[in-house]
Amino acid sequence: MAGKLVPPYLRIAAELRRRITDGELAPGDRVPSTRQIAQEWNVALATATKVLTTLRQEGLVRARPRAGTVVAGPDRQPAAEPGAAAAPAPAAGPGVGIGAGAGAGTSDHELTRDRIVRAAIAIADAEGLAALSMRGVAGRLGVAAMSPYRYVNSKDDLVCLMADAVLAELPYPAEPPAGWRQRLEAGARGLWAVHRAHPWLAHTGPLTRPLALPHLFTYSEWMVAALDGHGLAPVAMFNLNVLIYSYVQGTAVHLERERQAASDTGLTDEEWMDSQAAAFDALAASGRYPVFAEVLRSLDAGDGYDLHLDEVFELGLTAMLDGLTPRIENPPPAAAGRRP
Repeated sequence: MAGKLVPPYLRIAAELRRRITDGELAPGDRVPSTRQIAQEWNVALATATKVLTTLRQEGLVRARPRAGTVVAGPDRQPAAEPGAAAAPAPAAGPGVGIGAGAGAGTSDHELTRDRIVRAAIAIADAEGLAALSMRGVAGRLGVAAMSPYRYVNSKDDLVCLMADAVLAELPYPAEPPAGWRQRLEAGARGLWAVHRAHPWLAHTGPLTRPLALPHLFTYSEWMVAALDGHGLAPVAMFNLNVLIYSYVQGTAVHLERERQAASDTGLTDEEWMDSQAAAFDALAASGRYPVFAEVLRSLDAGDGYDLHLDEVFELGLTAMLDGLTPRIENPPPAAAGRRP
């Protein structure tokens, strides 16, 4: 009888706890998602969410960005995929390399600004810009806490060096496209790819306070040159460059926010949406949002809806350039004015 009084989420948590302690699920292995738990034990998604919350509070599992909920403890290192970057080590782990030439226990006399910047990028890529500190970079390189200050004055200066280093990854075609639109598309997509690889980049500073970075100037030169020769006033050329840059940056902001939300809540995007399903259903059934509710019903009747930022980015870029075409190719007199 006593067993019947145990809430379902505790019984399921006990079973998953057994699998972990017995070694069926090893450190780093993914544990069942809320949806899988709901299906396997025939419980509500809210109950499944409480299961993972319980295990997380016990320290048995943790959320790992873009991987879901995994068993806590030292992860088993998977074999690297061809072309994949080396997995970043914890920020505080001294003696861990960060790419070619960075070995265990880097001595102070082997330290360079380039190694410091690459170590900082690895930390920010793995944990976000908020996790970056000069002490953490020193710990990653296995040097004294104050050693990086011999090469970089402050964290702010380090972030500028990091941003310039990743902007150097922008892929420009060897031969610029002939048309202005193709050139703007190449620049915008290249900038998006860099933000995709380094989500923290969108949080390095506000649009109104641009950083004086050589590779940011290289990007702007590429974009402004695409607009040159169309009779646009200098202000209009600059505004269009800023508009496209802000569109890429504004969309990319959500990449880092997504990772931070997963870290703060311990839930993957799928698990979070599952936990909100009842609230969304209630709003849709209220009758106050008939068009939106009908769209949701149509999506539910089909394959559902998954938000993909890459698709949203392409949609917005196409729509924006479509709208800018008349202004660029036939600028209004007030906006026209050739440079001397």
